[in-house]
Amino acid sequence: MTIHTKTTAESLSKAPSGIAGLDEITFGGLPTGRPTLIAGAAGCGKTLFGLTFLVKGATVYDEPGVLMSFEERAGDLIANVSSLGYDLPRLIAEDKLIIDYVRVERSEIEQSGEYDLEGLFVRLGYAIDKIGAKRVVLDTLESLFSGLGDGPVLRAELRRLFQWLKDRGVSAVITAERGSEGQLTRHGLEEYVSDCVIALDNRVDEQITTRRLRVLKYRGSAHGTNEYPFLIDAGGISVLPVTSAGLSHSISDEVVSSGIPGIDAMLGIGGYYKGSSILLSGPSGTGKTTFGSRFVNAACVAGQRAIYFSFEESPEQIVRNMQSVGLDLGAHVKNGLLRFESARPSLFGLEMHLVLMIRQIDEFAPSVVVVDPISAFRGSESEIHATLLRLVDYLKVKGITVVFNNLVNGEQNDKNEQSLSSLMDVWIGLHDLEANGERNRGLFVLKARGMSHSNQIREYQLGPDGVTLIEPYIGQHGVLTGSARIVQEAQEEAAAQERRDEVNRRQREFGEKRKSAERQIAETREALAREEAELLALDTVDQRREEILAAGRFAAATRRGART
Repeated sequence: MTIHTKTTAESLSKAPSGIAGLDEITFGGLPTGRPTLIAGAAGCGKTLFGLTFLVKGATVYDEPGVLMSFEERAGDLIANVSSLGYDLPRLIAEDKLIIDYVRVERSEIEQSGEYDLEGLFVRLGYAIDKIGAKRVVLDTLESLFSGLGDGPVLRAELRRLFQWLKDRGVSAVITAERGSEGQLTRHGLEEYVSDCVIALDNRVDEQITTRRLRVLKYRGSAHGTNEYPFLIDAGGISVLPVTSAGLSHSISDEVVSSGIPGIDAMLGIGGYYKGSSILLSGPSGTGKTTFGSRFVNAACVAGQRAIYFSFEESPEQIVRNMQSVGLDLGAHVKNGLLRFESARPSLFGLEMHLVLMIRQIDEFAPSVVVVDPISAFRGSESEIHATLLRLVDYLKVKGITVVFNNLVNGEQNDKNEQSLSSLMDVWIGLHDLEANGERNRGLFVLKARGMSHSNQIREYQLGPDGVTLIEPYIGQHGVLTGSARIVQEAQEEAAAQERRDEVNRRQREFGEKRKSAERQIAETREALAREEAELLALDTVDQRREEILAAGRFAAATRRGART
């Protein structure tokens, strides 16, 4: 697989467009000294692309420019872009920009073989030389050639115009209207003589409008070939260049707390790895918003910035509701560490939501992000998957840890959830545990890449102290929760107390028996001692008697012996 990078186009000189995202798609900008065609239907932003190219060139890259308009007068153009912060009168006064309105009336043009653009070349050449212009925008070709048919004269003059711009060495942007019957442009020739061709599209899908951009052609340079959404708002033009950032992003061993000590302990490392993507899925009422709020609160307490994207609740509602679980998110908003971005999912298409989220992340530079919930997005499974893939890849490149909340129904099949989970590093399931006529909450970790996580189902409670995980209780019939767990624990405690009482009773009885036996032994010993003393006394008497008898016999014997 070949992955194009910016180094593949280093040999071709490029002029940065100054449009966020476009230079990344084109690996540096538009071709220097060559014409670029921007084609699109009405409302796509062709004129604004051209003006942004000139304004950024004059203000950022020190390249003066000339805008030759064939449709709108200078005053109208100045008024149209003033809301974007473009000060065209100042640039004109500083000789960094010239706006030349050329009135072309079809009724005044006579089509003949002698028709040419010499007058235009003289006028445009004078403006270029006057300020030393490096950039030129012609808006639009259809107005310029409105008096010509689709004949050989038109084709010759088109080629001549593009060659003249090349000979002058200016980086030119030419706008053109989309053609019909599958043609990119109305005349079907402009895209062939241009060195770079960018197609703009403004499509409506299910009553939601999305602008998209595609680089169809870029001679001498690699470029992004997919369609990219772009946004036009008060911040100007932003193009989302990410289709997939690849798998080359750096990783970190730093751990980010979930904001809930019990979950940190279940994950084994004390939280999530920095830059990881976490999916919290569960039915309504399981506390997904509370979990997300605990996550951003932990980051803000640590002095880090956080963005909370909400698609169902307003910021004020979330701040108020989280006070019931002991969180003061409003304080973090006031000190600038927490930003809420809320919008209805139906306000934009998926691509436009993605562009806005990436722009807001770039502006605020958060460390953590919460998207609540992704189930609010409307679209096919493949579109939602592609949108989340782009966002996940973008956040991984930035090293931002993100938590996605996903609402699932109790009877919903797992197909969509499984496809989302494949993008995630950690997947935590929140579930309703219904038994004995009551509803409790339980969670478990389905996956956690790189972590030796717990496989237990943990009951949790939401209260003034936040989210409290209860130690798992496994009875004879499985995991018990709620009042069933309390009753069972009480029964087991009563049984244990009864066993302890029985042991104590038997220990007392044994003690009494022991004491009784010891008394009996003592009495027996005393009786034996007395009997032993008596025996000793008798033995002594017997010995005394034997001594007396022996003495008598001796005396008698002595007397008989004396007589004899």
